[in-house]
Amino acid sequence: MNRVLIADASESDRRLMSSLLVKSGYEPIVVDCMEAAKEEVAKLPPGAVIVADYKLPDGSAKELVNWQKGEGFSFPVIAIVNNLNGADLLEVLSDGGAVNVIQRAAIDKQLVETVVRYAKPENIVLQLGNSLIPRQSKAFREIEQSIERVAATNANCIIFGESGMGKEQIARQIYLQSSRTQKPLIVLEAGGAALVGRHDPESDRSEMYNRIEGYFQEAKGGTLVIKNIQLLTFEKQSVLLHILEQEHPDVRIICTANTSLLKMVADETFRDNLFFILRQTSIAVPPLRETTEDISDIADYLLRKYAQKKQHPKKRLDASAIKALKLHPWPGNIRELKDTVLFAAFHAAGDTIGAEDLKFDRAIPPTAEDLAHRNPQADKERILKAYNRAGTWRGAAKLLCISERALLDLRKKHGINSEGTTEG
Repeated sequence: MNRVLIADASESDRRLMSSLLVKSGYEPIVVDCMEAAKEEVAKLPPGAVIVADYKLPDGSAKELVNWQKGEGFSFPVIAIVNNLNGADLLEVLSDGGAVNVIQRAAIDKQLVETVVRYAKPENIVLQLGNSLIPRQSKAFREIEQSIERVAATNANCIIFGESGMGKEQIARQIYLQSSRTQKPLIVLEAGGAALVGRHDPESDRSEMYNRIEGYFQEAKGGTLVIKNIQLLTFEKQSVLLHILEQEHPDVRIICTANTSLLKMVADETFRDNLFFILRQTSIAVPPLRETTEDISDIADYLLRKYAQKKQHPKKRLDASAIKALKLHPWPGNIRELKDTVLFAAFHAAGDTIGAEDLKFDRAIPPTAEDLAHRNPQADKERILKAYNRAGTWRGAAKLLCISERALLDLRKKHGINSEGTTEG
């Protein structure tokens, strides 16, 4: 099992990173200071990766890189950064010696896919690729129809949905079914280092403007996918808006975002004029807990791909495993399902995976289940749906990611009795 050394001062982020890596088949080693990191580096096996906070209390990622060189180690260092500007990021990547950076706000989205690029050899990590996972639910069929409708136009589109639901794959399918397939497809991460430019002393524009405009030139006639658009800084929003309004590039933009983008527009932390240019149309992707009928199809697809990669016979899920998977709330959605199923396939002794082989992690907080901020009628429907799925109020509380006491208070508020019917 590949090892990943995590050196970070934040206890909560250490737990999050450790959880994500364990579920992806890695063995994390966690420390909170530079001195402890140096002690652990000497124990790392070939193929290991280091994920280090750019600035620890007693050192930095750059210091760790330089120390490694002096000691004869060459483990790749991925730096965790906090909204650094372009010059700082370039220093980390060049003079600092890091092989890549991850914005702290995007750890859950970028950590595993970044580690995969540098950890050798691969273990049970399985990349899903650009294709949609086939499934049978009505919601998925509606998404396929939406893809066809959007692809037939040149409209910009925002794909809304929680993390881990395959929004980038949907964006790529729009591109593949559009009239722009013979032109470039450029995919950018709004919170990543790709939008950091180098200063051009001969230009009167900012380095950020030059970099973003460069991507439009590269994608001319084609499609630009911007992932997690809600992570775009206000400065980058202004640059993007200026290019779209003043230069009118022949590029279609498809963005992915979670629902926090709507609140950002309301709070004026995301420019509303840019939002409406980007959202000429939209696709909403429901979370996995609302399409549990797809879980069996997705899990079977993952097990088949895993078996092909490992050249092993395909394992199957028994009835107890399928029931357990359908009762889990899946805050990490398909990405979490993939990690859970592959971890079970790796460790299950026989050809059949049972409920006892499944390990569910509660460390990842739910992103859209805060009932206090929902419409009252939606609250009631969600509570009743959870009860009908689980068959017990304890199970319903588990699905809703709230305590049984909190669920009881909500039942009283909405007049839901112990039999799961409404009073009056």
